[in-house]
Amino acid sequence: AFYRPNYMLLASYSSRPNDAAFKQLFTALEAEDAELDSTEAQFQISFKARLWATENRRFGVWAAYTQQNQWQIYNDELSRPFRETNYQPELLVSYDPDLSFGGFHWRLLNFGYNHQSNGRSDPISRSWDRLIAELGIERGNFALLVRPWLVIDDGGDDNPDITDYYGHGDITGVYKRKGHSFSLMARGNIDSKKGAAQLTWTSPAFLGPLRAYVYGFTGYGQSMIEYDWKQNVIGVGLALNDLLDGSLRER
Repeated sequence: AFYRPNYMLLASYSSRPNDAAFKQLFTALEAEDAELDSTEAQFQISFKARLWATENRRFGVWAAYTQQNQWQIYNDELSRPFRETNYQPELLVSYDPDLSFGGFHWRLLNFGYNHQSNGRSDPISRSWDRLIAELGIERGNFALLVRPWLVIDDGGDDNPDITDYYGHGDITGVYKRKGHSFSLMARGNIDSKKGAAQLTWTSPAFLGPLRAYVYGFTGYGQSMIEYDWKQNVIGVGLALNDLLDGSLRER
């Protein structure tokens, strides 16, 4: 089953490509003048599988996996490399409270273990481990997803200050109307005054399951290699599902 959005950005433009993270590699390859392209491709695959559930499926255990890739497909000078790949396996305990209050319907309560890393060696290795809770409520065409997390391993020397940029949770609002889906995610750390916001639009399906997809991001942590790098990103492409298809919809 789908989990997070599955999409392919055919073109993703960054206002500030993160060349700094790769300077040591460029030097080792005797390519000191090498540069990343501002425009690349980006895609994400995300799915989950139910391991166990009660008969009414209100309570269950799930395994999930999400992978995000940034691909310098238009950079022939660097042989079109995959610039960054983030791997994110999860184990979740999920419950559907099925409660209503004030016009809202409480449909989702998750708790689980999340590992995220880029599978690279030093000096560009990034990783951390978290315990994440997720609460989801709906009202008409609107849904709100709240995810606080507790960091149990901050990656040591790889990214010891990662919570300064990612904070201790995120909030996502989703609005659906006539097949269109709009989402806005915000996260940050009040003490460090650093954070990020992500805005997406998903169209109704127009070719089988395919939908148009527009992605915007501003702030820190667009991927793990950029957890402490600030930039603005805009991308266009195709998607198979939106966030609600895999979170509140599939129990």
